[in-house]
Amino acid sequence: MPDNTAALTQKPEWQALIRHQEKLAETPMRDLFRDDPTRATRYLIEAAGLTLDFSRNRLTDDTLSALADLARACGLEQRTEALFNGGIVNITENRPALHTALRQPADTDVKVDGCNIMPEVHSTLARMEQLVEAIHSGQHRGHTGKRLTDVVSIGIGGSFLGPKLVVEALKPYWQGGLNCHFVANIDGTDISETLKALDPETTLFLVQSKSFRTQETLDNSLVARQWFLANGGSDTAIASHFMAVTTNIEAATGFGIAADNIFPMWDWVGGRYSLWSAIGLPIALTLGMDHFRSLLAGAHAMDCHFRNTPAERNLPVLMAMLSVWYNNFWRAGSHAVLPYDEYLKHLPEHLQQLDMESNGKRVTQHGTPVDATTGPILWGGVGANGQHAYHQLIHQGTRLIPADFVIPLKSHNPVEHHHATLFANCLSQARAMMAGKTREEAVQELRDSGMAEAAAQTLAPHKAIPGNQPSNILMMEQLTPETLGALVALYEHRTFVQSVIWDVDCFDQWGVELGKQIGNEILPRLLGEKSDGTAGDSATDHLIERFRSANGL
Repeated sequence: MPDNTAALTQKPEWQALIRHQEKLAETPMRDLFRDDPTRATRYLIEAAGLTLDFSRNRLTDDTLSALADLARACGLEQRTEALFNGGIVNITENRPALHTALRQPADTDVKVDGCNIMPEVHSTLARMEQLVEAIHSGQHRGHTGKRLTDVVSIGIGGSFLGPKLVVEALKPYWQGGLNCHFVANIDGTDISETLKALDPETTLFLVQSKSFRTQETLDNSLVARQWFLANGGSDTAIASHFMAVTTNIEAATGFGIAADNIFPMWDWVGGRYSLWSAIGLPIALTLGMDHFRSLLAGAHAMDCHFRNTPAERNLPVLMAMLSVWYNNFWRAGSHAVLPYDEYLKHLPEHLQQLDMESNGKRVTQHGTPVDATTGPILWGGVGANGQHAYHQLIHQGTRLIPADFVIPLKSHNPVEHHHATLFANCLSQARAMMAGKTREEAVQELRDSGMAEAAAQTLAPHKAIPGNQPSNILMMEQLTPETLGALVALYEHRTFVQSVIWDVDCFDQWGVELGKQIGNEILPRLLGEKSDGTAGDSATDHLIERFRSANGL
């Protein structure tokens, strides 16, 4: 059994990694490749349709062993079993976190409070399938008898980012006939611009809110309802055009949504882990239920790999431990996710919430201050666009920035040599980050171009690139529902493993809740519904008055 009594940084496994990092700090990755001709093939793992090339990292076999030792010392195996078996892993809310159950086969037995939840999970999937079939076949129509042509998903956070990522990423699998739109922002521009292009007779609205109290979602839904009623709809017609995914059935029916049009959410599924549930209705409606089930199957394949594979060859464990390695032992502070696929352009946004909302914590599960840096800043964007923008910082800036490149081997759109060029760009960026260019190489390059010696010596420092920037390359044969499901599940488990190392609760988000609480206190003052007292500080009070004055309130 692991010893969880010692502070993280005092564990022998942590101290061993400190000593190991000091030995490795002066070793260029160029030398690691030079000294090990088999490095490229040895540091390659395949699972669930994904291939991870992690050879371009500042590590050796000893590093991998030491990282695996730390994971075991932190109780990863026991915590993983608790995750899958319905243990209370969300300590502050006294809940399990069973998003993995949403993609398990029907004959699995997963219990919450002694009750097997799998029948309800698969009953919900069956209801989703009935709805998708009814809309695609034209059986479920708008209140005037017209076929539905558009679905608007109104949600925010996990009810928005995950479904939007999947819908946009799997565009080659769209069934046609139904256009999907997403509204999240409380900025009125978002809902207004979306509604401008829609016909109320052919639009279906999905209100996606676990509590049915999330202010942004509720306010946008009220605007959609008002728009629908003002353009020929009626209270009774709402049943044909509004549905909800929520735990708060009373509030949803009070909104006017028929009970038969309310799909369940469960306390044991967090928002940022919920795209596999009925929150994924936009996915199922756009792609069809067969492709939604394939998405679940890909995620389940990654679940099985994560649960049953030793740490040293386990994709989520390895990627998580590499993140810990750079965040805590190399002081990296941030991590770039660089999808080289236009369809995956929303991947960094989803992973930002998944990673930073989960692990942006400063106390352990026991309420004591963490004694190591948690939650690196995750950022990125689609390649190759970033090469002409922020890649410069990675190449020649003063910060260590690990990166994940994500790219399919085959494109859905094989235009001329575009995909070969894209793949070449991906490989060249990874190589440049790893190998860099020495000052001597820069001087020689300038000499070979015909530049005079003095000028070459002057310019060379500006052209030198230090290299030693670590990166992973994640590949799949092609982006499909299965491989996308595996990819998203991979990052979910990566997030969880990091939380085990830092001993933080990755399933709560009390910082988010504080912002909501303060916002609810400020709003009545902005609207003039409350004028006594102050908002709590003079700066906020001053800006409240400026807002009221600008808006004639």
